[in-house]
Amino acid sequence: MPEIADLTGYAFMRTDAAAEPIPVSVDQAADTLKDFDVVLFGEWHDHPGNHLAEMALFRALQARVPKLALSLEMFERDAQPVLDDYMAGKIGEETLRQKGRAWSNYAESYRPLVEYAKERKLSVIAANAPANIVRCVGQEGPGYLSRLGLDKRGQAAAELHLEAGAYRDKFFRFLDEDGSHGSDEKSVDASGQPTASALRGFASQVTRDDTMAESIFLYLQKNPGAKVFHLTGDFHVEGHLGTAERLKLRAPNLKIAVITPVEAGSTRTAADRVGDFAVVLRPVPELYANDAEKKAAEDQIRAMMSRARTTNACAS
Repeated sequence: MPEIADLTGYAFMRTDAAAEPIPVSVDQAADTLKDFDVVLFGEWHDHPGNHLAEMALFRALQARVPKLALSLEMFERDAQPVLDDYMAGKIGEETLRQKGRAWSNYAESYRPLVEYAKERKLSVIAANAPANIVRCVGQEGPGYLSRLGLDKRGQAAAELHLEAGAYRDKFFRFLDEDGSHGSDEKSVDASGQPTASALRGFASQVTRDDTMAESIFLYLQKNPGAKVFHLTGDFHVEGHLGTAERLKLRAPNLKIAVITPVEAGSTRTAADRVGDFAVVLRPVPELYANDAEKKAAEDQIRAMMSRARTTNACAS
């Protein structure tokens, strides 16, 4: 695995074609990926090298695929009109950030991609489900969607894939291993059956995955010959699970590539084959120096989530 000099460095490796990962340049990666219909780039949201790698690959791929759309987890479906107005020059960036509810790291992480697309008149897709809908599905279960009015119901995928399988197992492991999701409850009860809260949590996760998959699918249906470069958290696509498998269910003939981030020095790419390409990055600093720091942060998150559940009613 290549050495990475600092947090802004990155290296691409192809992980789908040989017994061991193969180092490739950005141009070599783009030469391969130009033949795919959809490229799903999983990211670590706060990693500078990850964002630089995305920009470099998007630029190289668009040079080979002129009709390339940029799809983003970081904008929600109901913000599409705001995003469209910005791309058309009808509003300024501050309005986009406020009314479009751009992420707090928009300027340093996603602005370069959006501006590149704007200058070249490329489509930008607000792919995600609105956070308030995702939150309410997590609180009330997928039945919440059936109580929404027609205008709001269309902001989330028409169909959710909630079946048991590798992705649900992965999500449940995350619930059991990660203390920051707001609950001490395990994903399964004493009899080995999934708990109601775990199933609601999975439904909220899937609301994002299915909505992003459907957003990409609908765009491709309306734009024959186009291809899509989609950015999302790596959990949503690694191993061709999550958004990737839900897109494949909607369009089995699509050729989909997955790129996942991997820490330099890790053997994960060789052992697990979590994507077709890996972007190798330096690890970010540890969030906590000790267990006491970690527990204090987790307790604060739980308290915040508890207050949110109490104060944010889920209306139809």
